[in-house]
Amino acid sequence: MDRPLDGVAVVALEQAVAAPFATRQLADLGATVLKVERPGEGDFARDYDSAMGGTSAFFVWSNRGKQSIELDLKDPEQRATFDQLVVGADVFIQNLSPAAAQRAGILADQLRAKHPQLIACDISGYGLGGPRTDDKAYDLAVQAEAGAVALTGTVDQACKVGFSVADVSAAMYAFSSILAALYRKQATGEGATIEVSMLESLAEWTSAPTFAAVGTGVIPPRAGHRHTMIAPYGLYQMSNGTHIMIGCQSNRDWVSFATHVLGDQSLCEDPRFFDNVDRIANIDDLELLINSVFATLSPEELLERLERGRVTHSSVRDPHSLWQHEQLRARDRFMTVTTPTGTAEVYRPPFNISGIGDPDASVPELGAHDPAFVQHLLTRAKTRTHEGAK
Repeated sequence: MDRPLDGVAVVALEQAVAAPFATRQLADLGATVLKVERPGEGDFARDYDSAMGGTSAFFVWSNRGKQSIELDLKDPEQRATFDQLVVGADVFIQNLSPAAAQRAGILADQLRAKHPQLIACDISGYGLGGPRTDDKAYDLAVQAEAGAVALTGTVDQACKVGFSVADVSAAMYAFSSILAALYRKQATGEGATIEVSMLESLAEWTSAPTFAAVGTGVIPPRAGHRHTMIAPYGLYQMSNGTHIMIGCQSNRDWVSFATHVLGDQSLCEDPRFFDNVDRIANIDDLELLINSVFATLSPEELLERLERGRVTHSSVRDPHSLWQHEQLRARDRFMTVTTPTGTAEVYRPPFNISGIGDPDASVPELGAHDPAFVQHLLTRAKTRTHEGAK
């Protein structure tokens, strides 16, 4: 079976994570992605680290399955080539700063004015228009602006989320928007102008606590190991000093937890813990009770009770133990890719669409591309320009 996006041509003027991670999803589904990079230098994420056998972990993660072409957009001849590649593409995506993209004439609305059939996508930190449009917007800055930092950490100290959550959220909205635009184009022939803001993407992901704060007038306190709005839901220490994650999201869960794990069915009628609102209001009493019971149980007995009660629980894994996760290994969720410096093992993409197999397993060297594909785009551009002139 062909992959879902076979035949879709994507040109990407991208760097770092947000746009590259979006186009990697497109490549995983079969699109041919041509990554435009600075001559001799390339995407600066190539040099973040050398963790993957000499190649950056960030670059391997977000750029497998692509081709690379070196173009200096300040050189008139190379800029003309770039312009033709864009015309020949089905999708164009960029994540330059809005001011730089506008000066270069490559904002989505600028391109669509000339090429209405194009699906053009801008990713920026704060979106076009408004007082913050031209501010620099790295992932951590947007985490802070979008409320993620204020919501993460302990009462005493706010913390960032431990991965590039602002970049990833924007990447996935860009990816899903492009898919929707491709679907519409298949039916109508119409292109699309897409604008994705990292701030708006992450603000959407922090909506529930924001809505709660606005609705009640109270900002949810940082709860560290706890969930701020559901209890019991968080990290608890076992008698051997290690931690386990336990979650009860409904009163039915709570009844099972109280009965099978805490061993006291009368707690279900205790007015302090009767429903979730009560349990949150009396969280200190609840956790004192939980900790006192857990201290008397061996880890093996605690796990047996949790399993008997069908109570949600999980291990607290670091990256090394995650990499060896028995479920991921049993389901063969790993693949080997070639990189500019050797090979590396990575996760398979999580799409799991029947019949499409593994994606392209190569991470491109700077400038490594198929000349025939570039020529294909240039030929398409000439045809489209000729048809548009009629």
